[in-house]
Amino acid sequence: MLTPLNTLQAGVRTIACRSSGRRQSKGVTMRRVFSDLVRQHRKVSTALAAGLAGLAMGGCGRNDEAAGRGTAARPQFRAELARTSHGIAHIRASDFRGIGYGLAYAYAQDNVCMFADTILTVRGERSQFFGADKAATPARDGEYGASSDFMKLNNEDSDFFFKGYLDAEQLKAGYAAGSQEARDLLAGYAAGYNRYLKEYAGRYPAACNKAPWVRPITYDDMMLVLAEKALHASGQVFAREIVDAARDSGASPADKSQVGAISDIGFLERRLARLTREQLGSNGLALGKDVTASGRGILLGNPHYPWTSTDRFYQAHLTIPGRYDAMGAILGGIPIIVIGFNKDVAWTHTVTRAVHFTTFRLALDTRDPSGTTYLYDGSPTKMRSKTVSVDSLRADGSMGRRSKTFYFTKQGAVLVKPDAGITWSPIAVHVLGDANRHNTRLIEQWIGVGSAKNVGEMKASLDTIVGLPWVNTMAADRDGNVLYADASVVPRVGAEMFASDCFVLPQLLMFDGSRRACGWGDDARAPAGVFSPVQAPWMTRTDYVGNSNDSYWLSTPRALLTGPAPFGYSPLYGPTGVAQMLRTRIGFRQLEDALADNRRLQMSDVQELAFANRVYAAELMLPEFLPLCGVSIDAIVAQACRVLRAWDRHANLDSRGAVLFREFWNRASLIADKWAVPLDPADPVNTPRGLAPAAGPAMLVALKEAAQQMQALGVPLDGRLGDYQSDTRKGIRVPLHGAIGDIDGSYNSIHMETPLQADGYHQVAWGTSYVQTVTFDEAGPVAHAMLLYGQSVDPASPYHADQLPLYSQKTWPLLPFTTGSMRADSGYSVTTLSE
Repeated sequence: MLTPLNTLQAGVRTIACRSSGRRQSKGVTMRRVFSDLVRQHRKVSTALAAGLAGLAMGGCGRNDEAAGRGTAARPQFRAELARTSHGIAHIRASDFRGIGYGLAYAYAQDNVCMFADTILTVRGERSQFFGADKAATPARDGEYGASSDFMKLNNEDSDFFFKGYLDAEQLKAGYAAGSQEARDLLAGYAAGYNRYLKEYAGRYPAACNKAPWVRPITYDDMMLVLAEKALHASGQVFAREIVDAARDSGASPADKSQVGAISDIGFLERRLARLTREQLGSNGLALGKDVTASGRGILLGNPHYPWTSTDRFYQAHLTIPGRYDAMGAILGGIPIIVIGFNKDVAWTHTVTRAVHFTTFRLALDTRDPSGTTYLYDGSPTKMRSKTVSVDSLRADGSMGRRSKTFYFTKQGAVLVKPDAGITWSPIAVHVLGDANRHNTRLIEQWIGVGSAKNVGEMKASLDTIVGLPWVNTMAADRDGNVLYADASVVPRVGAEMFASDCFVLPQLLMFDGSRRACGWGDDARAPAGVFSPVQAPWMTRTDYVGNSNDSYWLSTPRALLTGPAPFGYSPLYGPTGVAQMLRTRIGFRQLEDALADNRRLQMSDVQELAFANRVYAAELMLPEFLPLCGVSIDAIVAQACRVLRAWDRHANLDSRGAVLFREFWNRASLIADKWAVPLDPADPVNTPRGLAPAAGPAMLVALKEAAQQMQALGVPLDGRLGDYQSDTRKGIRVPLHGAIGDIDGSYNSIHMETPLQADGYHQVAWGTSYVQTVTFDEAGPVAHAMLLYGQSVDPASPYHADQLPLYSQKTWPLLPFTTGSMRADSGYSVTTLSE
């Protein structure tokens, strides 16, 4: 029988633990919970109240030492790990500690070497094991590569960056102010990974078996893992410049001020373009009830991510009965579903064109000879310094040590790039303002996204938590509503600021850091210094929305998104009224074509769109180019022209001429003023197009060069794409469809590691990776998905290459979401983990 104390203790625990899942600033505090319950039970004795107060100060989801006395202690971590076909991991637990525990154990079974290598990076310990001058572990035999897609530093500089730039105390404070659920997830993940290390010691995959750098991890390590992910589009973009600004022992700021000719002021624009066009990309499409045959939402998620780095996806299904039940993919070591679905809503992300930083120029106080005092509204302010040391393995096996001091101002970290005019001179210094440097809200945000019951709840979660670091969101729900939102973390710099004297150097997004009035603003609905998503680009509709890494402006051609009058959205969210990438344009063009043919689409239609492999550059240009090259008297050009005329203008396995067009267009796309019809801002999908007559001669030269190159390699001009584009795993060659994407306008983007060789293009560097289509019926979600490169980086694993043929054959597996469908799966197995 429950005593009054039992009853009230249960009530306190229930209410307190429910509230612990919210942000403390917006949730119910433990003290308030206790006070409310005491008011409800005014006859509670003093002893009873004391007991409740003690309970209220305890944690949720943990064993209570006092309550456990005299009874068998419950496991601190417990999870059920099931596997289905292709090694998909299904984790079921009673709380987020258990979810993290089971997920980490499964992830380590498939990717322990890669994750252990990742931990070295974020700890700043690569040099200690691999040497200072070496680069990060390269991809080998299809296993994994630890090099970052966002920064290219040797081990020592990488170590200095992560030790100097990440702020462990700020990260701890951020997580302490966030939800208990997020903290529990990280603690459980560390425990689950360590459980694997202990259980499999001496039996790790060959890439890291008995390696001294495979070591247990902590909760703090998981904070660093997530901090690294948050910096992909900000701090890591400037990692070289931040390390270069750090001062070696005995050096002075004057050593950083040597300025030659300013020759690279455009570097920032190039890096940002490369981020979305050469390093990260994605397609997302959400169809609503106005255009679907069922009247329910349909979602396509098609991220284009690296195949060998630590940002590989991993398929998982995480369930806490009554609290959270989502399936899809995690990214690297992020221990929560980042792209996926639950029983009512599906979502995906694309890398946004928004910018998540600015730079600042600050005047220095010349009375300080160290150059580390700056003026802020006229007042001298001392920089904060942080000295870190890196141990490096020497060639003789001994260990060396170097130290550097990093400097920080109110606006961010000091950086230098003299050839771009970013210097540390006797009178001025430049710093990076990074909106994601202390973003600890990622886990809480994706818990909120995965818990939403419809797109309205998802938008509310994005508005409240403001945790997405650098991605757009598209979602579709069972009621047929769709959402597009750029709810990423963007500095609160309004459009008017770009027209003021605060904006001192547009090419570097640089503002005057010496005046408070020129700094980032604040919004009570968002963390300090960033925009609330309420004020960011977003829309809900019942027809469709999509994004392929262009700005918010073209989220649907049926309603261009320009922002509020009079200035629109901040320029930091991306440009409007400009030509869109060909991949963006073909995505909308082929969707509108399909709707014109079928009126309403089914999920199979959306799957066809994902792998349609139309090459939009060919559709836009060949009608005018073929008559021109067809009358050429040059035999090589004439032969190549006949091949292009017979080509189906697709990048399917059987497409003959696709290789020739790729080699031709890689050259031709660089020709200036090649389009006959310029951009019409009212029709950004269909313009620009056509071949400008003046560009004809240069186009003919490009075609001849491409044909000559192929002939020199012995590659036939009309060779099948499937014979010349492949990925080889375990000695088995798998032919691949797809083209480059942004350059040639293929929606399905595949970037190969090698240029064309005599036997073709080899091994995928990045591109279509995890791809899902999701809709809903009365029973729940209906989801088809594949992870092209497989769950595991271990060549000995059965899940290393088993999904690649699915992609090659355009076969979409049905995912098991319910308990019954999981148990009916031919690959089903289950294990219970606890400690």
